[in-house]
Amino acid sequence: MLSGNFIYFDNAHDEIGPEHVMASGALPPALPMVRIGTDHFWDGGIVSNTPLQHLLDQEDALNSLVFQVDLFSARGVLPRSIQDVMARHKDIMYSSRTRHNTDVYRRTHNLKVLLYKALAKLPDEQLSEEERKLKASLRNMPEIAILHLIYQQKAYEGDAKDHEFSGTSMREHWTSGYEDTKRALKRRDWIKMPEEGMGLVVHDVHRETEWA
Repeated sequence: MLSGNFIYFDNAHDEIGPEHVMASGALPPALPMVRIGTDHFWDGGIVSNTPLQHLLDQEDALNSLVFQVDLFSARGVLPRSIQDVMARHKDIMYSSRTRHNTDVYRRTHNLKVLLYKALAKLPDEQLSEEERKLKASLRNMPEIAILHLIYQQKAYEGDAKDHEFSGTSMREHWTSGYEDTKRALKRRDWIKMPEEGMGLVVHDVHRETEWA
């Protein structure tokens, strides 16, 4: 919190405990900061509500099927009151920038493909050791499919939606997530890997279209 920088809790490198889960939901000012070790944390949702960018930045060639769950939708109706404005503010602030992240990844992916094609035109003996390593790393670019599940807020939900944890609200959220997951899993064509060379494909259960 003091540095203002992102810290990702990744069980590939860290042992995740209850405090990490608490920190990942510590939205100010309704919830207090959480201390882990000598550092204090607020929820990264202040800037970006999912670690999608962190996943896409991984330097590996693993084909991946990603389920991204957003608890806030960037899409909404035109505010008509100050309460509506406050509610839309939270929607926009907490919704993930999936389109931005995937656009950036796609541009980077395309540049890597072009770089590999350029390096492939030259014999290995004309390449430096560093360039040969780069060529090898670019040979097998991963294919990534993202299933995007976005909670569709109810018309009666107001600006307290980020800290309203009543039993009724939680059951509505759980039911909504369950139904969206069932709808997504019925689309067998969505959960298979994209065709080679496509790079990244995103599916949205509420848009029923492919927007990669």
